[in-house]
Amino acid sequence: MTTHAPSAPPRRRGAYRPPAPLGGRGPLRHSPRHRLTVVAFLTPAIVILTVFVAWPMVSALRLSFTDASGFGREKFVGLENYARVFTDPDILSAMGNTALYAVLFTPIAIALALAFALLLNNPLLPLRGLFRTALFTPFIVSLAVAAFAWSYLLDPQIGLLNYWLRGLGIQLGNVLQDPTLAMPAVVLVAVWKSFGFYMVIFLAGLQDIPTSLYEAARVDGASAGQRFRSITFPMLGNTMGFVVIVALIAALQAFDQIYVMTGGGPYGTTQTIVMEIYQSGFRKLELGFASALSYVLLLITLVLSLTQFLFFSRREKDAA
Repeated sequence: MTTHAPSAPPRRRGAYRPPAPLGGRGPLRHSPRHRLTVVAFLTPAIVILTVFVAWPMVSALRLSFTDASGFGREKFVGLENYARVFTDPDILSAMGNTALYAVLFTPIAIALALAFALLLNNPLLPLRGLFRTALFTPFIVSLAVAAFAWSYLLDPQIGLLNYWLRGLGIQLGNVLQDPTLAMPAVVLVAVWKSFGFYMVIFLAGLQDIPTSLYEAARVDGASAGQRFRSITFPMLGNTMGFVVIVALIAALQAFDQIYVMTGGGPYGTTQTIVMEIYQSGFRKLELGFASALSYVLLLITLVLSLTQFLFFSRREKDAA
């Protein structure tokens, strides 16, 4: 007695065929030709990252343990450069200025960005596109150009801002040369230039929130403040975490705008860590010390970013 396995029915012409899995068919995905194609596409990116990112970072780490000046033979000095970072009064002052800049810039920029995002997310507001474009435009302007423009606006002799304020009976004076007002002035210019970028990110986050949640809250009689506290703010948790980290990193890397507007003055009150790195490396030719200072700034940024990331991750987990 012979048995025959049931054969598949013949496929009719035009019958449905399931799509092939992503990445192509199995045998083709693991074929030498496929691997060669993957390597060919990845090679340019790997070469660029190696030459312009990985190699400079490794070189800077090596230099940070030497007294390199760019000329002559380098001498290994161990942790001497790192010890100097935490004992030099000028560096400690620059760290304090950078912390003050970050503490002022980050909350103001984020609060303004969130407020305008909530306002411009209202579908009943006319000319929303025009307002969004106007607020985002400063971000695409070169930071150096914006710094030059604001320096002229704030000039006590020819500045239009001072001229208009004098008409209102307000004597602003030379704020960029005032040790008390110089830091708030450069922070406000940085906020003016950057908050439009963060506003666009918040707008994207707001549009991901389902409108059904707001409709249900309105049916339950929730006020605008209650809807913001119970729906908008919790749903913007990931967006808020991203914006805070990006804004904080931008504040810690502040350089070109302050360099153009004040040059670190008056009396070093606006001198930041990045300006110290620039002056140590390219003016004093202390490449080893500048590299050590760069790595300290990298570690500070990394620690703050990880702390905020863990905070927002735990907050999101608790909310879930």
